[in-house]
Amino acid sequence: MANTQSILVTENITMQFGGLRAVSNLALNVAPKQIVGLIGPNGAGKTTAFNMITGVYKPTLGRVIFDGHDITGLKPNKITELGVARTFQNIRLFSSMTVLENVLLSKHVRLKANWLEAVLSLPRYTRSRKRHIEECMELLDQVQLADLAHEPATSLPYGKQRRLEIARAMATQPKMILLDEPAAGMNPQESLELMDFIAKIRDEFNLTVLMIEHHMEVVMGICEHIVVLDHGEPIAQGTPTEIQNNQQVIEAYLGAVDESA
Repeated sequence: MANTQSILVTENITMQFGGLRAVSNLALNVAPKQIVGLIGPNGAGKTTAFNMITGVYKPTLGRVIFDGHDITGLKPNKITELGVARTFQNIRLFSSMTVLENVLLSKHVRLKANWLEAVLSLPRYTRSRKRHIEECMELLDQVQLADLAHEPATSLPYGKQRRLEIARAMATQPKMILLDEPAAGMNPQESLELMDFIAKIRDEFNLTVLMIEHHMEVVMGICEHIVVLDHGEPIAQGTPTEIQNNQQVIEAYLGAVDESA
């Protein structure tokens, strides 16, 4: 039974590819406005879990409940419309578009006009697009990218490209955002700035955040609750302090280090 106090509940979701179980019996209860970390060694099943939540994969077993809705097996665009947004480990900006155009593209999920109205530039489409441009500029201002609105997206420094990708996800007006390794490739200073940024958008936009991250200083510095996967199995959940002192978690990470040596 879904916890009515949780915005996201995964009821023992399992993903099996042939004879391989990529994720097994993952049970999450994520409270509204919480920042939750999903961590584990490489190959632990973290991205597969994200893919089940966002509709890329339909779980072999179990259910995904978001904001009271059973979203198991729904298409990604329908899940987005319900309020789930996502970023990816590899930055996926449209290189031929400006910063503003990248964010505006995500707004189309909320566009109140059909394709014929858009082709003919009918009044409802024109009004809706104008309002969306204004909202996107306001969003860019809130994430301190407004002065770069008309610059090519890929001309931005790496840290700002990451911020733009998050802003683009936020343009869908989500209730929850899933961040897949947002600090990947960042230097220590950029990582600190990212932590402040994530906390800021959570507070200002009343967002719930679920993030995959390998940078432990980021995870321990910002997450209020952490779930640890190893070989597709959840092995621990708790506060940062509890996870840091969990012997099973320590062994999982040490084992991952030893295997790659």
